Amino acid sequence: MKIAFIGGGNMAVSLIGGLIADGFDAGNLAVADIDKAQRETLAKRFSIHVRDNAAEAATFGDTVVLAIKPQVVKQVAQEIASIVQSRKSLIISIAAGIRTTDIERWLGGETAVVRAMPNTPALVQCGASGLFANPRVTSQQREAAETILRATGLTVWMDNEELINAVTALSGSGPAYFFRVMESLELAGQELGLSQQAAHILTLQTALGAAKLAMEGSEDIASLRQSVTSPGGTTEQGLRVLEERDIDAIFKAVLHAANDRAKQLADDWGGD
Repeated sequence: MKIAFIGGGNMAVSLIGGLIADGFDAGNLAVADIDKAQRETLAKRFSIHVRDNAAEAATFGDTVVLAIKPQVVKQVAQEIASIVQSRKSLIISIAAGIRTTDIERWLGGETAVVRAMPNTPALVQCGASGLFANPRVTSQQREAAETILRATGLTVWMDNEELINAVTALSGSGPAYFFRVMESLELAGQELGLSQQAAHILTLQTALGAAKLAMEGSEDIASLRQSVTSPGGTTEQGLRVLEERDIDAIFKAVLHAANDRAKQLADDWGGD
């Protein structure tokens, strides 16, 4: 499999780095970016092929990853349409908000398209990606798409493309929610007298440890919460405040707002 990335930004870099770390041959990877300095950096760092335009990259790869801003997907898709049609390429789009039907239409129709929503922890090979394949994607192409996205973390397939909006709201935007909670915990710790450094490192390690327990343990999250909540103890008192403020309602509202925005962006960017 030869893979061409159109766009050499952070997400492409994380995918390329993850693939090479997994043993993928760098000689079978190419990236196109309009920034000459970025092309030179990528060539030096990864020893991969670099191209200065999308058409040359599409000619290289039988799998093409659109790692570009949503606003330019239509233009790029139309530029590479004839090449994709002649090569019967698999297109993987990690551009937020762009539907597979729009990408397929811009490419001239009858094209295998996988839409993926990774998140920023992919930059440290700890990402989570939701994927959706249109009906033209073969089982072999699904495996190829999963191989690429799994290089930076775990993958989950969606049967309904509309659920990619929910993925965007939960895991795509989710790191920002956790960062905001961590920010609040750090500030509250300082109010209690901890130094900024102590509050910061304790917050980070607590978040990491909680996630690791949840990932590696056999208990569900509710059971884990209950196991560290002793009756009459400090944790119970803290959790009582969260329940009084209706934390469930807050995060339901957060995800619904992000989900609605994802739908709106798909409508805005997907038109002719």
